[in-house]
Amino acid sequence: MHSGSSACASERARRLASLRVGARGVVVRVLTGRRDRVERLVALGVTPGARVRVLQRFPGFVFECDETEVAVEPAVARVILVDVG
Repeated sequence: MHSGSSACASERARRLASLRVGARGVVVRVLTGRRDRVERLVALGVTPGARVRVLQRFPGFVFECDETEVAVEPAVARVILVDVG
């Protein structure tokens, strides 16, 4: 996991929260300084290299990470960077 608010590692990297339903990608990193948030995401399998697919954007943000469905607040989805290329 990588923390901070630096620029995207790739031109194709997008915040998970910006993706449409059905979009797929691979987690690049998590942009957050909150250790508890990073630990929770790691426990759920949201780590660099994990494949994700957006299932729902409202009222909560739901995505599939490998074979697990994960529901997070939109603020959390905004700190997950995904390579959509």
